[in-house]
Amino acid sequence: GKASTAMARSVAEVLSLSNVNIDGVVITKDGHATDDEKNLLSGYNIRVREASHPIPCERSVSSAEEIMEVASSSDSRTLLIACISGGGSALFCLPRGDLTLNDLMETNARLLESGAPIQKMNVIRKRLEMGKGGLLATAAYPATTLGLVLSDIVGDPLDLIASGPTVPDESSFEEAWSILREYGMGPGGSHELPPAVIDVIREGNAAEKALDNSVIHPAFKLVDDKARRTSETVLVGNNRAAVLAAAEEAEKLGYSPAILGTRFDGEASCVGGSLVAMADHLCNKDTMYPIAATPAALISGGETIVNLPQNCKGRGGRNQELALAAALKMNEMNLKGCCLASIGTDGTDGPTDAAGAIVDSKTVDDDVSRSSALKALSDHDSYDFLNERGCLVMTGPTGTNVADVCITLIR
Repeated sequence: GKASTAMARSVAEVLSLSNVNIDGVVITKDGHATDDEKNLLSGYNIRVREASHPIPCERSVSSAEEIMEVASSSDSRTLLIACISGGGSALFCLPRGDLTLNDLMETNARLLESGAPIQKMNVIRKRLEMGKGGLLATAAYPATTLGLVLSDIVGDPLDLIASGPTVPDESSFEEAWSILREYGMGPGGSHELPPAVIDVIREGNAAEKALDNSVIHPAFKLVDDKARRTSETVLVGNNRAAVLAAAEEAEKLGYSPAILGTRFDGEASCVGGSLVAMADHLCNKDTMYPIAATPAALISGGETIVNLPQNCKGRGGRNQELALAAALKMNEMNLKGCCLASIGTDGTDGPTDAAGAIVDSKTVDDDVSRSSALKALSDHDSYDFLNERGCLVMTGPTGTNVADVCITLIR
């Protein structure tokens, strides 16, 4: 995943104190591993592989094969530690059966266009690939497997983060087939998946009904003392931690922080407008029962979506689209004295080099800029509009990935 090199470095430094033999493979997104991390991990006999995201590539497949080879060569004396973070679904990609990389590349493109939330995307991915849905842990059995998970998904579902390589699959082919139909990815749909993929899910749905799904792989059964399993997975960080840290920092800076929640989802442009409406409520000094005293910091976390039409040429990401919609709402409401920042904690928002954007009442301040902003929002082309106005936030890869954080400051 996008945070895998930083996670692997921390784990390797701890393991090195125990004088054990270390060997491993890390897959991360292009540009998300620093030279220092690569050199340090190489000294621990851990190989760093980079691949493309969000669409997998040949390097994703060859790297995934390497990881599965490490897992399958393990024995009962092996401790396999899987450092799992968001982005892992695309980066750790190994087609199942007769499916090809092209099938999965096209599938990922259609999934991203469909507007389906990441939870539902990963239900489909688990049907199509080796290693996902607990199959990394079963390949390593009888080794002891420890999954360390940094969550980028609302609600922290361990079986869906990076498609759950060390967690037994709780979803089904029937659920995947239902998702295809719901989001227009089935036969004749507006985001139709490749025929071979549709066939796998359709046939799996039919075959699954005749299977006994109560059988549990030994990797996930309680061992003799009933206190543990051979494969365990632990949450080590999530969006809540980032939101709390933001609130603490806001308080140090003299703001009254109000955490709105860490489960924000839905269409990015709608969420942006809603957050500005909350800010407007606080800007009115006569407001009764305010959620925070001014100056205030409204802080929220989660992961929104953007529904894209096929062959969309716009450039941007969900955080940039949320910020652009917020700027338009500020203009519409003639709202002064507040600004909004929406940021991807991994440092990349969509297929761009920006982490997100920060906007205020000056971002859209006349009829000309409003017209341009409306067109950019309609075309899902927020990057260029925001870049021209100096609104983009550029952090580069951060070494973590715990979804998005949005902060609205009100004077």
